[in-house]
Amino acid sequence: MKVHFKIWRQQNAIDKGRFKSYEVDGLTDDMSFLEALDHLNERLVLRNEPVIAYEYDCREGICGQCGIFINGRAHGPHDHMTTCQLHMRSFKDGDTITVEPWRAASFPVIKDLVVDRSALDRIVEHGGYISAKTGTAAEANAILVGKEVADKAMDAAACIGCGACVATCKNASAALFTAAKINHLNSLPQGKQEADKRVLEMSRQMELEGFGSCTFTGACEVECPEAISISNIAEMNARRAKAKWLG
Repeated sequence: MKVHFKIWRQQNAIDKGRFKSYEVDGLTDDMSFLEALDHLNERLVLRNEPVIAYEYDCREGICGQCGIFINGRAHGPHDHMTTCQLHMRSFKDGDTITVEPWRAASFPVIKDLVVDRSALDRIVEHGGYISAKTGTAAEANAILVGKEVADKAMDAAACIGCGACVATCKNASAALFTAAKINHLNSLPQGKQEADKRVLEMSRQMELEGFGSCTFTGACEVECPEAISISNIAEMNARRAKAKWLG
């Protein structure tokens, strides 16, 4: 299998960047997309050329590190899939494949396909946790959680923080990510005590990081690898309005 890669190359955050073309053969249908990039990098090493920088970790669709745009779509041509789970059988022999980093002001490019997504970490630092006294762990069943509540919390907690929702949104909004992190804790009994503070501080940090506003186009839900519903955003907005009114 042979494909034509058009890959964004950018030396650092100051560099303007540009697309560079590579002809790559020797690929197989069962190769993952990241393995195809590995294959290309091996060729570049042999030619003494700079390798392409891109992120990955688990390669199992769990960590969310592998986010890139492939032919204009976050993570590639399929719905609800991470880049590392995409295989070359999704393309045809001779295809031109355009690869570029996330495009958002809050995700500055570090090098090539690698962007700085630490803005998402800073949102989590402002309430994406439950405060608890240290010491002996409480009995796991001390606080009973109904199945409906547990399922709702787990659906939101499935967010892997890849940033596809931000990158695909025309406003570069982080509302889906932030809402998922808020709602999965606020839904549980353990998170109720800090619920109002959590929604106010995390949503405020989201705005301070320069993310855009949500206009409910639904693109984030389509591109989310975990198919997290935009109903989470509506719930976050309602919780925020209530917290402001009570505060």
